[in-house]
Amino acid sequence: SFHPEASAHVHRTLSLIKDHGCQAGLVLNPATPIHHLDHALDQIDLVLLMSVNPGFGGQSFIPSTLTKIEQVRRMLDRYQETSGRSIRLEVDGGIKIDNIASVAKAGADTFVAGSAIFSKPNYGEVITAMRKAIGS
Repeated sequence: SFHPEASAHVHRTLSLIKDHGCQAGLVLNPATPIHHLDHALDQIDLVLLMSVNPGFGGQSFIPSTLTKIEQVRRMLDRYQETSGRSIRLEVDGGIKIDNIASVAKAGADTFVAGSAIFSKPNYGEVITAMRKAIGS
């Protein structure tokens, strides 16, 4: 996956990724508008929403990301209704035991939880608690 701002030719970049047998996705930073997805849904397998400004680990989740997750989930659900193809919605940044349920409820189905897991001595306990929080 890549940030649409990083490519002058998003469709060409997505095509190159797909032509090499890989899944492709777009990454949207907190300030990146979701309209970047409008003409790319037929080429992507996932959308990654950044819930922090990228650069370093351990940042706090940006609460306005929940609204963005809901908006993108609606967009992806509409696309699936017409195309029959699902697209994963991943969220990265500030995901912790105390907020993963609200992120899932907003519509995310894939979660990146680096610092929340790797800063603890027992990774398994954190992962189990996160799975329990989302009912998985």
